[in-house]
Amino acid sequence: MKKITLSILFLSTVFALAAQPESQESIMRSSGKIYVVVGIIAIIFILIAIYLFRLDRKISDLENKNK
Repeated sequence: MKKITLSILFLSTVFALAAQPESQESIMRSSGKIYVVVGIIAIIFILIAIYLFRLDRKISDLENKNK
């Protein structure tokens, strides 16, 4: 039941975003703000990936130490 509810919620979000007028998109692009948004998202993604990589190494070291 949870999967169906989450799927419906996700699809409704996608359809709502697709229904947005294109003028907002062109305003973001013309003013250069879209590049700031993409840059921030990229930085956040890179930081999360680095954190997970370091966490995985620490966990592996602890597992090897306990053996």
